[in-house]
Amino acid sequence: MSGARTAALRRELLVRYLDVWLPRALNRSRRLTVALGYAGVDRDVADASLAALAEFADRFAGRRVTVVVLAPDPGLAERLATAQRRLGLPADVAVHPIAAGPDVLPAALRAAGAAGAPLLAYLDLTDAPVSLDPLLAAVAAGRPAEALLVLGGAAADAAPTAAAGRAGFTLCTEVELVPDDATAAERLVFATSHGRNLDAFKDELWALDEYAGVRYRDPRDPEGHLLDITLNPHPGPLRRELLARLDEGPATVTELRQFAASQTVYRAADVTRVLGALLAAGSVSRAPEGGRLGGDVVISREVTSPGGRRPA
Repeated sequence: MSGARTAALRRELLVRYLDVWLPRALNRSRRLTVALGYAGVDRDVADASLAALAEFADRFAGRRVTVVVLAPDPGLAERLATAQRRLGLPADVAVHPIAAGPDVLPAALRAAGAAGAPLLAYLDLTDAPVSLDPLLAAVAAGRPAEALLVLGGAAADAAPTAAAGRAGFTLCTEVELVPDDATAAERLVFATSHGRNLDAFKDELWALDEYAGVRYRDPRDPEGHLLDITLNPHPGPLRRELLARLDEGPATVTELRQFAASQTVYRAADVTRVLGALLAAGSVSRAPEGGRLGGDVVISREVTSPGGRRPA
């Protein structure tokens, strides 16, 4: 089962991202869908999400807001109805509780008419041995579509980035949530096709209050360094990953920012700070040599020391 510490962090992240996503979705379309699926009975996920929606209730008039909740909880419908009344959600918000696991998401989204409009799906698959392909393909019918997945336990060995690509998502980032207690780590996956939303997600990821007993780990970091949750994360792993990327060939600052956002746990904004340190240390070079470190500046590893050897 999901650890209590990581579950609290995930809920907070979902709520914070909903606060960013909802205004953008409402400006884009007169209808939108939020889908929540979890194999365990993590009741606080739905309650917290409905509370986040209630903050925007004054903007729902004339719009169709659909919330699909999938959970193997016999009391789900009654609880959500009570939550709707307590929060004062308007009639424009239609909540559809389905006492089943996330595997029925494709059928649920079709029934809700979610295709062609903004769709955000949160799927906790830590206790569900389901295939990612049909789930992500169903979410990808949204315009735009985004998915926040939690993997662990039975789903720990899934290949989410490849599955997201097959579904049509062009950007996918992963981070491991590592508790200090004996509970297992979980993998958090965010899939989108919009760089602006990826940046927003990363901003919220690092802006969370420091959770006691939970740290981040980059799944691609071969050394598996643990990172405290802070607005200024330790730059060591990003430094190594940028150098490894530059060993493959030169890249513009914009390309390195995109690389960091989608291929590491870091934000695009963290790249500027690390590149400044690498340039000062002589580990990389830039062209042109002077001026602002703008997006079109090319960064290269072809640097030689006075002795004619490239610095480590």
